[in-house]
Amino acid sequence: MSVTRLKRKNRKDKAKAARRRTSLKIENFKPVIKSVDVEKIKEEFKAKKEGKK
Repeated sequence: MSVTRLKRKNRKDKAKAARRRTSLKIENFKPVIKSVDVEKIKEEFKAKKEGKK
């Protein structure tokens, strides 16, 4: 007996797996957390405010 490949089903399965892979990548993505210096930002705003006057 010979084996016949169902090409359409194979393409559909690969496409479904690719969609699943990309969706999982998007779900598991964590943005890089940067450390923010709040005091420095406040000083910059004060400097801008004084510069406008």
